[in-house]
Amino acid sequence: MRKSTLGSGRRGAVALLGSVALVGGVLALAGTTTSASTPDASASPDPHVPFACENRRPGPVDPGSYGMQLDKTFLHPALTYVNEAEKHPFPGGGADLFADNEGYDPARYRSDNVKVEAHYPGAAFTPDPFHTWQNIVDFDGRRYLFQYDRSDARVYDITDVRDVRIVESLSRDDVPWDVEGNPEAQPSADWAPHDFWGASTIQWSERYDAYVMVQSFEQKRQIGFWLEDAPGHNKFDDPQGVADARADTQLKGFKVYRLDGPRKQDWTLLATVSTDQTQEDPLAPDLSRPQQGSGSLDVPYWTGGRYMFIATAPSDDWSMNEYPTYLYSAGIQAWDMADPAHPTLLDTWHREGQVRGEEAAYRENPRCGNRTSWMGARMPLFVPTPPEEGGTVAFAALGGFGLSVLDISDPADLREIGHLDLPMSVAGTEGDNVDVSQYEETGYVYVSGYPLSEDCYEPYKDVFQVDARDPSKPRIVGRLPRPTPPAGAAISDYCQRGGSFGPKRTGSYTSPGDPQDGLLVYDFYNAGAQLFDVSKPGAPRIAGYFAPPTYGAETPDYARGNVTHAVYVEWDRKVVWLFTNDGMYALTSKRLLGKPDLDRPDAPFRTSAR
Repeated sequence: MRKSTLGSGRRGAVALLGSVALVGGVLALAGTTTSASTPDASASPDPHVPFACENRRPGPVDPGSYGMQLDKTFLHPALTYVNEAEKHPFPGGGADLFADNEGYDPARYRSDNVKVEAHYPGAAFTPDPFHTWQNIVDFDGRRYLFQYDRSDARVYDITDVRDVRIVESLSRDDVPWDVEGNPEAQPSADWAPHDFWGASTIQWSERYDAYVMVQSFEQKRQIGFWLEDAPGHNKFDDPQGVADARADTQLKGFKVYRLDGPRKQDWTLLATVSTDQTQEDPLAPDLSRPQQGSGSLDVPYWTGGRYMFIATAPSDDWSMNEYPTYLYSAGIQAWDMADPAHPTLLDTWHREGQVRGEEAAYRENPRCGNRTSWMGARMPLFVPTPPEEGGTVAFAALGGFGLSVLDISDPADLREIGHLDLPMSVAGTEGDNVDVSQYEETGYVYVSGYPLSEDCYEPYKDVFQVDARDPSKPRIVGRLPRPTPPAGAAISDYCQRGGSFGPKRTGSYTSPGDPQDGLLVYDFYNAGAQLFDVSKPGAPRIAGYFAPPTYGAETPDYARGNVTHAVYVEWDRKVVWLFTNDGMYALTSKRLLGKPDLDRPDAPFRTSAR
């Protein structure tokens, strides 16, 4: 059920190179492809593909309008289309500086206060060079790190940080690469059809006196076997690709497991839950037919207590999203997890404009028709204090729909109490992550999207400081400083390194231990791990950093542009794990994090702090 409306606040917009005009009654931005005619929905027989506005996909950018400046900084283009595979070389960039290395910087950059304790390179320590999730568990005095992305997974024994061992490796490598359709529909030695390792929260359950893992099962976001970013092959132009994606029969929802050890053989399935609202019984879903909606996106928010929050679109009509290969626009659900084997749905919330029938509200958004922007949640609520512990406020990052503040004091009645329209930054992902680790102490949260393009061919993705001391009136009051290479480097801006540059996320709330007041650790793609001192919110600074080489001996050529993709912090042992296209690094900083513990942890991880 919908609990809010868009309101009448002015939506922020990045400064554009050119003019703004009205075309067919909606905003048209300079550099876009527009049509004054009514949108032609007949291009797709699928009724849920949004044609609320004219086709205004951004066109190519004048190469003279962006690039390196006389002061050795980089001017980003103001508006671009989504293009994750293309390169866009510019004068003075990686193609010029590192021609012998295919345009990628082979150097590494490290501040004196950050130490590399270990590097585990190569394919064995790189289940996926583009993206992985992580979790930590402790069994019998040993600490294990899980790194995975659906079918590709590793289990490491990281008890000795300097001597990490691979315990288990899972994949679908035995499925032919040229199989028709979705390879996850094929059985393999490690996985049954449509089974995989979804984004997980793992917490200690008092009921079971064991770890319980909740895994998201969502439709894969990169579905090149059905749809692609480019015109002619995306959801707006390829009705057969849309139909094929809809016909897939994987679970849309989440699974709950009990863990009695670190290996897959130690999982015991407790529940299979569908978020498809058309299912007669969500705990006994019909998996013989296609399910509606997105399933549960990314890592569910659950800390082992009664309440869980997930991001999901519960039916196919939750579809108002410009992203060219994704069919859904996710909102938020609350679930009762008092008995993890029998989750109960409490409430469902979304912003007006996300669901078919709400086109009037959707047209108010200047992104309408750009066929580029991600609209809707990518992750569940960001919760400073769980409601079981008296928490009343949570934050929903909704991509191009902005940032919403929800009252979660009664999870069965989610209510929006504040909203913030974020400045437009297209292409790339907007409104993806909210770091709430400093909220209890300062009232500030840190909101960011992340880049998708190589060679900085998109607006820069700022990390916004948002003052939410009054949750009903969140406001942007600052930005974290932009990372820069050290003096004497061959580059003066990270855009010259090759690959993507900008913030990803500050690890995960599932990390063991309590995040440190005044310190944020961000993954920054080709700028690696960046450690920000935010102890003085009015004067944030970069206190330390480590940027690895852009590739290793076993890095596939196609993955060089995705240098790093995640950090995961063991706050209890004061170790930062950095995940790259060439394995993983263990980083410490005695000055910033405190004295590290590189051996067996003093106490086992049980439940997440914040």
